[in-house]
Amino acid sequence: MPDPAPPVLWRPAPDARRTTRIGAYLDWLERERGLRFETYDDLLAWSIGDLDGFWSSVWSNFDVRSRTDPGPALADATMPGARWFPDARPNWAEHALRLAQRRDDDVVVIAHSQTRQRQQLTGGELRDAVARTRAGLLRLGVTRGDRVAAYLPNVPEAVVALLATASIGAIWSSCAPEFGTRSVVDRFSQIAPKVLLTIDGYRYGDRRVDRTDEVAAIRDALPSLEATVVLPYLGLDVPDALDWSDAFAQTDGQPLAFEAVPFDHPLYILYSSGTTGLPKPIVHGHGGILLEHLKIHALHHDLGPSSRFFWYSTTGWMMWNYLVSGLLVDATIVLYDGAPTAPGLDALWRLAADEGFTFFGTSAPFLMACRKEGLSPGSLVDLSALRGIGSTGAPLPAEGFRWVYEAVSPSVQLQSVSGGTDVCTAFVGASPLTPVWEGEISCRHLGCAVQAYSADGRPLVGEQGELVLTAPMPSMPVAFWGDDSGSRYRAAYFSDFPGAWRHGDWITFTSRGSCVISGRSDATLNRGGVRIGTAEFYAVVEALPEVADSLVVHLEESDHLLLFLALANGASLTDELRGRLVAELRSSLSPRHVPDEILAVPSVPRTLSGKKLEVPVKRILGGTPADVAASRGSLADPTSLDAFVALAGSLGTRSG
Repeated sequence: MPDPAPPVLWRPAPDARRTTRIGAYLDWLERERGLRFETYDDLLAWSIGDLDGFWSSVWSNFDVRSRTDPGPALADATMPGARWFPDARPNWAEHALRLAQRRDDDVVVIAHSQTRQRQQLTGGELRDAVARTRAGLLRLGVTRGDRVAAYLPNVPEAVVALLATASIGAIWSSCAPEFGTRSVVDRFSQIAPKVLLTIDGYRYGDRRVDRTDEVAAIRDALPSLEATVVLPYLGLDVPDALDWSDAFAQTDGQPLAFEAVPFDHPLYILYSSGTTGLPKPIVHGHGGILLEHLKIHALHHDLGPSSRFFWYSTTGWMMWNYLVSGLLVDATIVLYDGAPTAPGLDALWRLAADEGFTFFGTSAPFLMACRKEGLSPGSLVDLSALRGIGSTGAPLPAEGFRWVYEAVSPSVQLQSVSGGTDVCTAFVGASPLTPVWEGEISCRHLGCAVQAYSADGRPLVGEQGELVLTAPMPSMPVAFWGDDSGSRYRAAYFSDFPGAWRHGDWITFTSRGSCVISGRSDATLNRGGVRIGTAEFYAVVEALPEVADSLVVHLEESDHLLLFLALANGASLTDELRGRLVAELRSSLSPRHVPDEILAVPSVPRTLSGKKLEVPVKRILGGTPADVAASRGSLADPTSLDAFVALAGSLGTRSG
């Protein structure tokens, strides 16, 4: 029997099949391949059931270029170890700069910053900048396979340098300037970069942040460096470094060229959050990122030459790499460097109106903060150009969905998506052909064999299970850097369910194909056999106006459930507030999920990309030193762990 559906907040337009890029793709499949699919579900089933046919169609439909015949799409489907397009020789940067449907004088990059004035680059200017930067990197001795490390903000120079690095066949890796020295060194020291690209400092809101000491410490810790190039963002001195404009001023008469590389040749190295140990250096390949981002940006986000694509991110989060790939589908990408809440929570919404965003990507915590503030962007500014809103980084609760349609726009498609740095994409999200149900992620993405698994490996519908992928995706990691045997890679994803990728999230699929993510499976609240995902818990707690943020931890040894609250301005943790919280949790979840203690803390520890540190906090409360449990440099507020360190010594007495 079908499960009851929540309210539908958005439906595809009657002419969606005629007016969207996925509709054009369906017409192409019928015309070129003799395949006709009446519904998105039909297309999805084929894309998962015939991976070779689907991904070869993506290759052909988007006219992917290779110096050689690419060979079969999927030569070996074994996981781990799947082999895609074994004979192909593409280059991601070549496709990003092709801009086939844009003129040389079309603006393709727009950048806003709290450190300097608005900038923009046309297609011709972007190619010229990449050619000059490419020549400069070659002069510095960068060749195919070398690593270029970037300690840069989200600015056009970072986009240009990524494209230039990829054009050579060298390997890019970036950290945001907000990262502390240890976090940067923990990442870059694993990959032995030849060149460091850096800033001297930046502005964040009204703060001027000098980074020259951090840059010096990073350079000292990286003996592999042969050159440092500094972008003088604040005009500070970085000794013995090349100035950006000098290093990348000339093309040496060389035309822009692109190294043909194997499909799985490393494009860039991303990192796991590093909150529970040394960050894993995740290697992504040219071909996998190229195909996956063509698919998701065109067929799911419906981006094209008339799109202005924005996703709030720093260079330390995979969403920055994802944003830059908007160039693959001829979209204009919009960059933003600075605090998203300065001078107020309406800042990005005003920017969206000023620049005519057609797609506004952000995080679930940002949307919920806007809701809690009572913001109504749709009545503040003209958002008539906006067609899509993307939400990721954490599950978006139902009230967040309602707020978007009530306060932003009744006609926009809300795309709540989930994936990860591990695949540099989302495998569940939305489609122009599927409805948006309140509180639910609309569908599996094309080519993504996502299931909810029981503990014994059975697929579940209507029940919460482990999120797994039962078939390979092209953008699964090529490897972890330095993991020559592949043992770390296998242990990370394939040790629980043989032949299936375990992602580490709880997920529930409905009979309609939509789904709900309930939080990390390693941070589940399981008391007396009643299992609750932390996302469900936070949805109840953070609905109270007095609660700005929260974190819940279950100490299994003592069966002690602790709730930590960061309170809104002016609020205090009174007995009355405790009573309301207990009543809400008892009625909304279960009596077994009433906390044993509710404690106030100054702030909830989050990574720079907004993820809560449930597991590291649990380890700290269990006696693990804070600097072992988490890397403070990867946190939005490095002092946010202090309250938990102070509490750790007293919990044994209080919970005994």
